[in-house]
Amino acid sequence: MSTVSFLQLLAHEAPASQFEGPLLDARARGADPATLAELEQAKLLALQVRETLGERKRREAELRALYETANDLAALRDLDAVLQAIVHRARSLLSTDCAYLSLNDPERGDTYMRVTDGSVSSLFQQVRLPFGAGLGGLVAQSATPYATAGYFEDERFDHTGGIDTAVADEGLVAILGVPLVLRGDVLGVLYAANRTARPFAREEVSLLVSLAAHAAIAIDSARLLEEMRRTLGDLESATELVRAHSRSVERAAAAHDRFAEMVLRGGGVEDVAAAVAEVLAAPVVVLDDEARLVASSPQAPTSSVVDAAGLLLASLATARDAAFEAGRTAQSGQHWIAPVLAGNTRLGDVVLIGHDDLDDADQRILERAALVTALLLMFRRATAEAEQRLAGELLNDLVQHPQRDPSGLAARATLLGVDLASPLVIVVARIPAEQRHRASLAAAHLASTRHGLAATHGDHIDLLLPLDRLPLDLLPRDAREPTQADAGALAQLVARELGAATSVAATCGGAGPIRGADAMATLPAAHAEALRCVDTLVALNRHGQGADASQLGFVGFVLGDQPDVGGFVQAQLGPLMAYDTRRRTDLVATLSAYFQAGQSPARASQVLHIHVNTVTQRLDRIAQLLGDGWQEPDRALEIQVALRLHRLLA
Repeated sequence: MSTVSFLQLLAHEAPASQFEGPLLDARARGADPATLAELEQAKLLALQVRETLGERKRREAELRALYETANDLAALRDLDAVLQAIVHRARSLLSTDCAYLSLNDPERGDTYMRVTDGSVSSLFQQVRLPFGAGLGGLVAQSATPYATAGYFEDERFDHTGGIDTAVADEGLVAILGVPLVLRGDVLGVLYAANRTARPFAREEVSLLVSLAAHAAIAIDSARLLEEMRRTLGDLESATELVRAHSRSVERAAAAHDRFAEMVLRGGGVEDVAAAVAEVLAAPVVVLDDEARLVASSPQAPTSSVVDAAGLLLASLATARDAAFEAGRTAQSGQHWIAPVLAGNTRLGDVVLIGHDDLDDADQRILERAALVTALLLMFRRATAEAEQRLAGELLNDLVQHPQRDPSGLAARATLLGVDLASPLVIVVARIPAEQRHRASLAAAHLASTRHGLAATHGDHIDLLLPLDRLPLDLLPRDAREPTQADAGALAQLVARELGAATSVAATCGGAGPIRGADAMATLPAAHAEALRCVDTLVALNRHGQGADASQLGFVGFVLGDQPDVGGFVQAQLGPLMAYDTRRRTDLVATLSAYFQAGQSPARASQVLHIHVNTVTQRLDRIAQLLGDGWQEPDRALEIQVALRLHRLLA
């Protein structure tokens, strides 16, 4: 009998008692002491290996369960969504007619209904249970699970008229309630209930207790986040230990190392695609939740997976749906698709291209890559949402309360990478309500890439953008520094960007630039001016456009909080006034008389006491200086307003 027998026992996962067999057989056959000593040593080593393998297997199972739980909760952003998901899962797993969750209210000394699933009674959904009253009140008070197959006949509970009426209105008969306990404190009660008599097994009570524990964890989001980090570190350690047992496990451990390194150094989805392609020796592409191309490994033949528009080919759609339904890798020809999931939400897919056969271990690697991709996307989304929230709060404070804490506002802006001392433009955008959320995300992205701020405020979106980040092709050709016209150019840019992101018309008004020490003090007025500009554009049915007050002509001049009369006159009559100064002519007076005479050269000549040919010659010169179209109705109106203001100024 050789030491190979112990390896065979390890391979068949034999119980520890069978490891004495080879040694007993050798003694029965009269083996020499050296052989017996060798077998004894081999037995001890085999038992140690068996114990180590068992410990690693148990640890990996625990880590997998923790990781899947963290993954489920990471997909849900707010407390209500987490609790609703847990209640729905309780109803589904226990196969009950109804499930609900109540939270304790220490101030009122009772417990109130928070979320329900399967409930049909509005009275039941609004019921409040005093501590100690009814089944739920007793659970909340005692921190002990209680179950009853027939609630109304069960005399263990303090039946009150209000509670019994609500339970009867819902039609409930059998009820199981378990406490939500966090660090020794009862936060509330999780229930599963049936509308017919039914006993609850001990396993069902244990399952609901576990779900209640997760509900308590979800309430404490900081604890959940810490648990996820600890789980990720434990998973990395576990994969390192398992790597030595087989070639496939070594590859899985290597992949885990790469993924963990990416997370720690702040890598992105592109890094995941490149790492999986290297480990599995095949190209990889990553798709988003709408099956559009997000990233790919180097030299990946994306045309075999996505079309010219970057969308998943129809031939792979069935496999993609199958992967999502199963939550596991699915195959389509030589392509393997692993779903990127956060709970029951699809964030995208990881696709391995051109691989004939993928064993179970390599499929797990692909699925782990999808899991890491989900974590990266969730971390990226959480970071973006936090930054967007902070930027929005700062912009709202700047617009509404700039004098409350100027130094504090400036410090907050510096932390967000915004220089309030640079020339700034405020842009207000109006978007149809159904696309406002998507537009707010696009606005936040636009602001972050240009070192600005964005905030959704009521029915419009505000952006504060620095002019030094304005693309050069939007600056006036003869401008050496930002001018008032740049506010309109930036408003047009925002209108184009938001319109492209939402596929609907984005109408934008701009104001500024705001610069210098009084920037914060003048920002509210500039915001009001930009808001009036966008309202004017909407009133004029110029949806999808962007402009500032100067680009709206005399309408914009009227809108301004501090109208620049001289600037408006200069913009309309500047070439004529400069010509009159240089040549000592009187083109401005000729133009004024021409309009006062109803645009008749003959009558204007009588007013000016000059020959009509002289008037005609002056009008030709005016046309050269003002450009074509100066007599068009809109332009003529603005020129006449400027002439009237010029006379008043004189």
